Amino acid sequence: MDSESSAAPSLTPVKVGICGLGTVGSGTFNVLIRNAEDIARRAGRPIVVEQVGARRDNPDCDTSSVNVTRDIFEVARNPDVDVVVELIGGYDIARQLVLEAIEHGKHVVTANKALIAVHGNEIFDAAAKKGVIVAFEAAVAGGIPIIKTLREGLGANRIQWVAGIINGTGNFILTHMRDDGRSFDDVLAEAQALGYAEADPTFDVEGIDAAHKLTILASIAFGVPLQFDLAYTEGLRKITAEDVEQADRLGYIIKHLGIARRTDEGVELRVHPTLIAKSRLLANVHGVANAVEVMGDAIGRSLYYGPGAGDEATASAVIADILDVARDTATDPRYRTPYLAFRGIDQGRRELPILPISKVVSAYYLRLNAVDRPGVLARIARILADLDISIEKLVQREAGHEGSASLIILTHRAVEENMDAAIAQLEALDDVEGSIMRIRVEGSDD
Repeated sequence: MDSESSAAPSLTPVKVGICGLGTVGSGTFNVLIRNAEDIARRAGRPIVVEQVGARRDNPDCDTSSVNVTRDIFEVARNPDVDVVVELIGGYDIARQLVLEAIEHGKHVVTANKALIAVHGNEIFDAAAKKGVIVAFEAAVAGGIPIIKTLREGLGANRIQWVAGIINGTGNFILTHMRDDGRSFDDVLAEAQALGYAEADPTFDVEGIDAAHKLTILASIAFGVPLQFDLAYTEGLRKITAEDVEQADRLGYIIKHLGIARRTDEGVELRVHPTLIAKSRLLANVHGVANAVEVMGDAIGRSLYYGPGAGDEATASAVIADILDVARDTATDPRYRTPYLAFRGIDQGRRELPILPISKVVSAYYLRLNAVDRPGVLARIARILADLDISIEKLVQREAGHEGSASLIILTHRAVEENMDAAIAQLEALDDVEGSIMRIRVEGSDD
């Protein structure tokens, strides 16, 4: 057989059905059309848009030459479609669409972090039974190839921890609170006006969006099933301009971090405001950018930075997945890269439980107002000491009214449940006014 005839099968096109023509869907469609020649050369065969399923047309896409349907499930059942690209978002309909596509033997590419975090275990089980691929690079950190990096590029490493700024809206808010001295509500309103935050910003500012993404990263990093329901989430609304200023004075920057860490007791899975040392790479990620820092036993610490959202930035990751599908369809399913990087993942779950936040060990920033009279500091220090919490630094500043002092306390590392008990006792003192602000701290060496 000559080389020309042997190469002919590789020219069979991969036919794609795109479901959803919103921001990411339109970006994916346009990049596939614009860069078709280069994409085909990388895939070894053409990748063509066979069908589009969308409730409405998008003026940014010229779909006149493509079969367009208003019924996305028609795409999942179309015998001419090889890969269904789910870009509609949400939980229920997206789940139905993906499972329908899998049932019809389609490979699936999705950018839907909520879908994977909540229903991924079910989806991967169904896909494994059908021998099809489910790819989801664009579900975390937009155009940053962090899933491929963790699953493949760092495959030789025992991952110790992953920490990320994985929600651009929260990072935008904290950046401008620090740079401009503005309040949370003021910057949030600007983020909404600029289109960075939704009219209902709950998923972004309460950490739910970041927890979806962190759940996926933790599963790939540590070989545990997706367990979004066990992720701890804490939002940004309580952060004040004073906290941002005090953190800066102490050599820290406040970021809304997702942190997944392997410990002897299990896996920490938490999203919350965090003081991080200015020397940390993550401290210098500003605006709507995303970044993920990874610690592996072989590579050490590495950082992956880039746009976490946007039409063509996210489309870049979607199409990278389509390329992988095109290359891997001829590979025996037993030899493909596992969906979540590890085989035998149920065993990993028994070995590495997700720790409740009460068992996490961290350093802490505390801000409280106390009556300015003799003995108060001693009583505060005694409560902390009795619960095995030692003070690293204490700063006393004038509070808003006479006879009161604002205390900023940095502690050494302590167990969260001890800190909870200490805060309850401190707030019960007649010497302490109102509630205590608590922010976890990650140092330069954590």
